[in-house]
Amino acid sequence: MLKPVVTTDSSPFLRKSIAVPRSAGIQIGELSKRTGCNIETIRYYERISLLPAPVRSAGHYRIYDTADVRRFTFIRRARELGFTLDQVRTLLALSANDGQGACAEVRELAASHLAEVRAKIADLRAGERVLANAVRRCSAGELPGCPVIDALSAA
Repeated sequence: MLKPVVTTDSSPFLRKSIAVPRSAGIQIGELSKRTGCNIETIRYYERISLLPAPVRSAGHYRIYDTADVRRFTFIRRARELGFTLDQVRTLLALSANDGQGACAEVRELAASHLAEVRAKIADLRAGERVLANAVRRCSAGELPGCPVIDALSAA
């Protein structure tokens, strides 16, 4: 009979203490493959408590389940969209509370992030125009020196 190795939090994304034989569950390499994320990133997210500490097999291997895959996929997708780790932590907490109040808070956080993304896009477009103009002037040989260096040096 297997005995529990670890006790974890009881929120919806976390699991209670369970006994898992080494052949059952998902090991970290498989979690990495399923989510497309580096093993060290998975360990980092565990260290900062974005992912719960996984149960361990008798051989001390980390063992994950499908809830962990869903949680990690959520984290990875939020990070791809540019949410900070603190924002991801907030989104995870709000996702555990499916009420209308949570949805309103998520919307507010997402709307704020969207405004930041749009501002970054505007800055990138302005930078693209400056760089394209400098490259064009460099190719055309209009000025002595290097227009790209001059554009980078401008205040």
